[in-house]
Amino acid sequence: MGKVIAGTTMSLDGFINDRNGSVGSLYPDLAALGETEMLQESIKNTGAVIMGRRAYDMANGDLTGYEYQVPIFVLTHRVPSQVPKGQNQNLKVIFVMDGIESAVEQAKVAAGDKEVQVVGGADTAQQLLRAGLVDEIQIGIMPVLLGKGLRFFEHLENEQIELEKMDIMESAERTDLRFRVVK
Repeated sequence: MGKVIAGTTMSLDGFINDRNGSVGSLYPDLAALGETEMLQESIKNTGAVIMGRRAYDMANGDLTGYEYQVPIFVLTHRVPSQVPKGQNQNLKVIFVMDGIESAVEQAKVAAGDKEVQVVGGADTAQQLLRAGLVDEIQIGIMPVLLGKGLRFFEHLENEQIELEKMDIMESAERTDLRFRVVK
C-alpha cells in the first residue's frame, strides 16, 4: 500500500492562515500553483485524499474542478445535510466518523499502490503525526511573514518527530520541501 503524505502551504514563519483565517496570501495565484512540479507530481501519484472537515467546509462542499480526482475521505463528527458537488466516476466523497485510523485504513485501500495525500487542515495533520500514521511531510513555503495565525505544527509539544530531507523543489513563487518521517 502507498504512503501517507501530510502536506500544506505555509508562510516562512510557519502559519497556514493569517490572523483573520484567510489563506489568500499563501495562494496568490492558483493557476501558477497548478503548474508547479510539486503539485503535478502529487496529482499523478495520489490515489486517495484525507481531508479535515474544516477544509471541506472551506470549499462549501463543492469539489467541482478539484485537482485530486480520487476518493476523498473527510474526517467529521457529523455528515453534512447537502450532498457534495463535483463527484464523478473518480472523485467520491466519503465521510468518516469513526476516527483517524479508520480514515487512513480506508484511504490506503482506495489508493492501492498510490499515495494517500492529507490536505488542508492543521488539526488533521497533527492527529496523524501524533498517531504515527504519517510517512512523509511535504511543505510549501511562501515568501511572506504573517506574524499570527494558525500554525501547522502546533500541539505537538510532547512529540519529537525525526525527519529525513528527501527533496527540495523550487518554482517562481514557492519552495517545496519533502521529508520522510523516521520511524
